[in-house]
Amino acid sequence: MVFQTEPLTEDLTVIGPITVTLHASTNRTDTDFTAKLVDVYPPSTTWPGGFDLNITDAIVRGRYRATRNHQVLLTPAQVYQFTIAPFPTANVFKKGHRIRVDISSSNFPRFDVNPGTGEPLGKNTRMVTQDNTVHHSARFPSHMVLPVAPAVK
Repeated sequence: MVFQTEPLTEDLTVIGPITVTLHASTNRTDTDFTAKLVDVYPPSTTWPGGFDLNITDAIVRGRYRATRNHQVLLTPAQVYQFTIAPFPTANVFKKGHRIRVDISSSNFPRFDVNPGTGEPLGKNTRMVTQDNTVHHSARFPSHMVLPVAPAVK
């Protein structure tokens, strides 16, 4: 999934911790969700097609959604809340740029592939396709929090 702003009408400074909250379900007992914050540069003489600068990203493995020390497999079709916490950042999104958020179930080769089977990590014997749904409604308010600094005049 890709969420992108219109071109910014003024510079926007984002500084500090970023949090992505997803309400999602899957047809499997384990899956991953990734989030990536991207600064989308407009076309220029140097980059005629524009340029997409990855600012920060992170992943959450479904079985470790509550804590990294204890796994609990998912129940297929149940909606869970997943919190993705990319590294804090400091970036000025310049006027004319766009802010983009990419949500996915994979970011290979940066992160290993989740086989989706619920088998012990590193000991899977097969892989299955995962059918994931991100819910976005009043009941399931998936969202991203960007800490915006006040404009300097």
